[in-house]
Amino acid sequence: MNDLKIFSGPANPALTQDICRYLNLPMGKISLGRFPDGEISCKIDEDVRGRDIFIVQPTCPPVNEHIMEMLVMIDSFKRASSYRITAVIPYFGYARQDRKDAGRVPITAKLVANLITRAGADRVLAMDLHAAQIQGFFDVPVDHLYAAPVLNNYFQSLDLAKEDLVIVSADEGGIKRALGHANRLGAPLAIIDKRRLSADTIKSTNIIGASVEGKTALMFDDMISTAGSICGAADVVHKHGAKAIYAAATHGLLVGPAIERLKNSPFKAIVITDSIPLTPGKMLPNIQVLSVASLLGQAIKRIHRNESVSMMFQ
Repeated sequence: MNDLKIFSGPANPALTQDICRYLNLPMGKISLGRFPDGEISCKIDEDVRGRDIFIVQPTCPPVNEHIMEMLVMIDSFKRASSYRITAVIPYFGYARQDRKDAGRVPITAKLVANLITRAGADRVLAMDLHAAQIQGFFDVPVDHLYAAPVLNNYFQSLDLAKEDLVIVSADEGGIKRALGHANRLGAPLAIIDKRRLSADTIKSTNIIGASVEGKTALMFDDMISTAGSICGAADVVHKHGAKAIYAAATHGLLVGPAIERLKNSPFKAIVITDSIPLTPGKMLPNIQVLSVASLLGQAIKRIHRNESVSMMFQ
């Protein structure tokens, strides 16, 4: 492990500290700043020649700033003759722009993947990509982690009665994810019939599958952004008689009206991970933050030792 060094970008240094604590390693020393005109400056403050480098930098808001910081850091390590550079991206920004859903629009997720590769990253470690096919956008190996074990362990620790549980998918696109949680938690599945009225307006009306009346509903998603989808689904589940509703997501973006919507929603608890730092202004009494540091730390150790990462989930 002496050749392994972990560095943090400015996006989430607390998560990097927790990863280093899990691996019993010191965090790498790097200085990032700004020139008077706003350009990013970077200097690695220790020898990294021939070392296995991991750069932890989720590309959460401000997305463009954090992407550019990561690119500058990767280039710095490449020019410092590092043996291998792995970009650890707990949250991958632009992931929702993964296809042409209209004429004359970009596929920005592919563009960002190209930038990271061309900057000099030798591999990528990501978590709960919004679309699994984004792994194929990179021309370097991608290890794709899932926060599902962390979320499932939390709900199992609550000792909720299994016969009262029902897993709810907020829309048809999340069925596969919800089904995985349903199998692991031993609960039936229900699906919200979601209809999009416009770009920012969604109408959720019906429930398909298991009944939620008198049940404890667990709703899983990869991210909570403006919280429109998950709060709309929660309202439907509440109207159909659920006695308790929990929301769980890997990435708590919580942008725009999200906090106000969650504050007025019927959720007993909202569970997210620390893949994105949660600012004090976004904290609510019923928000529970779980750490994915051990999950990322275990994956980093396996990559460094050239061991299987997929074995972590078997």
